[in-house]
Amino acid sequence: MKCCFAGLPLLRKTLILLLFLLLLPISISTAKYLLGDRSVNWQTADRSSAGLLPAAAAHPDALVRVFTARTVRWKGIFAVHSWVVFKEKGASRYTRYDYTAWGEPIRVNGFAADGRWFGDAPEVVAAAVGEAAVQMIPRMPEAIEKYQWRAYGDYRAWPGPNSNTFVNAVLASVPELKAVLPPTAIGKDYPYDGALIAPTPSHTGFRVSLGGYLGLTLGWVEGVEINFLGAVIGVDLRRPALKLPGLGRLGLAA
Repeated sequence: MKCCFAGLPLLRKTLILLLFLLLLPISISTAKYLLGDRSVNWQTADRSSAGLLPAAAAHPDALVRVFTARTVRWKGIFAVHSWVVFKEKGASRYTRYDYTAWGEPIRVNGFAADGRWFGDAPEVVAAAVGEAAVQMIPRMPEAIEKYQWRAYGDYRAWPGPNSNTFVNAVLASVPELKAVLPPTAIGKDYPYDGALIAPTPSHTGFRVSLGGYLGLTLGWVEGVEINFLGAVIGVDLRRPALKLPGLGRLGLAA
């Protein structure tokens, strides 16, 4: 029996495959959400430390972390929120930067450094410690200061600029961190610098973005990613994995 794709033009086959890779993962993520606990009240949800960082005063070395966690309520089907944390050498506390939809968009220490995001425990996307972190940290506040989407009302959940757009702009200032936000970080492909074509945050490739609605990323660290209306489908070649909307990475850990 011939495959059901037999006889279809290549372009149509490709579009059907892309549609399948978009809809199936999102359907699975939706089912997980519907079968889970949907009773979280964002006003009372747990935002305490998840215990992913050592006590700052007991850890003299410089440290950099990038965290992500599922967004609150139904938006968590599709997206994560990301933020940046660092601590200079000898500092007695961490500094956390978020970009949010309420209040001043750039929030400093508004939440526990490794706090749960409205009940969801964060995951570490990237980490540096010691001399490597010492070299990175001065450039991060500079990138934050230069971030152009910092005025009240600039934040847009979709297609950006949002928290993931902000974090990607910061990551571009420290390419040696080789950090890659997950495919569920909707908004990461929004052109924070306004450029149609630009280097990837790791500076190991390039990305093309049409206002965050449609785009292509090619990089040794980032892999191959297609952005369609914010949903990302891709392949990580360096650490083999599929990148799927709703579900994230399937394969080796990033």
